[in-house]
Amino acid sequence: MLAGRLNVATRTFAVEEVPEPHAGPGEVRIAVKAAGVCLSDVHLIQGMLKPLYLHGDSVTLGHETAGVVDEIGEGATGLTIGERVLLQAGETQAGTVLTRGVDYDGGWAEHAVASATTVVPIPDSLPFEQACFIPDAVSTPWAALTATGGVQPARPVGVWGVGGLGAHAVQLLRAIGAAPIIAVDPLEGARERAVRFGADVALDPADPAFADAVGQATGGTGLSYAFDFAGVAPVRVQAAKTLAKGGRLVLVGLTDQPLTIPDGTRFSYLEQEIRGHYGSGPEHVLELLTLVALGRVDFARSVSGTLPLSEAAEAVRRLDAKEGDPIRLVLIP
Repeated sequence: MLAGRLNVATRTFAVEEVPEPHAGPGEVRIAVKAAGVCLSDVHLIQGMLKPLYLHGDSVTLGHETAGVVDEIGEGATGLTIGERVLLQAGETQAGTVLTRGVDYDGGWAEHAVASATTVVPIPDSLPFEQACFIPDAVSTPWAALTATGGVQPARPVGVWGVGGLGAHAVQLLRAIGAAPIIAVDPLEGARERAVRFGADVALDPADPAFADAVGQATGGTGLSYAFDFAGVAPVRVQAAKTLAKGGRLVLVGLTDQPLTIPDGTRFSYLEQEIRGHYGSGPEHVLELLTLVALGRVDFARSVSGTLPLSEAAEAVRRLDAKEGDPIRLVLIP
């Protein structure tokens, strides 16, 4: 079968022929119908991220995967051949969290094998192209907002970076009832998209009147919650300055740069907080599928384009170059 393989030692990526996998005990195999292309995949290829638990030098990329069950291993229960499913983005083994497409083979392939406990049925109304990226592209911001951030309705929230995660954060904040929602992005197209997705205000972080605009939008109180989805050090400095008394800054975007608090005394006096966030749990995917089934959220606008699996390298290039300002590009085997 075809698979998008990365040699992490040489940082060489190619779509190539590999042996077709089969489901072992407690596993199922799916025929992949759609797989999301995430910035984390780009960072893996570029060497900015490195697998911690990978056995060997090569791995099939792709942690956002949906398809149809086509093989059930011994002892795997609760699933049937032909069932429409998505795969959780990882699993815990012996207390260690492993990520699909990073620490073991993922979904950039014609077939993918998964532990049965990480396979989640999806409603017939949910297209594979949208289902595949709910784990991570949607579940990560959902977990950041609800679990780490603890966002309450009718409270002002800022979202820095309206890309693949931030765009979903804006949409989900609207569902939660946060108000006002202030989106911050240097790209005009991203700001326009933020408004379409539900932001009340969209600001350019380089605008000299930025601080005044935040003050005006929040009635002078500042933000109860600020979320960094960009992973850029200056964003965190700017976001911290906008916090209200007791405000919370949540760091979702990843960076290896130092974290700087511009005024430590003020930060302490106002009893503000900084919380780190990474990924999501299986429960967050299930919560989102409940919302999808009830028609509370719709991710059709998030599919920026589809490409055949054979053109995975082109999808990576487009995402890295932000060509067309994509939310999610999806590979179709």
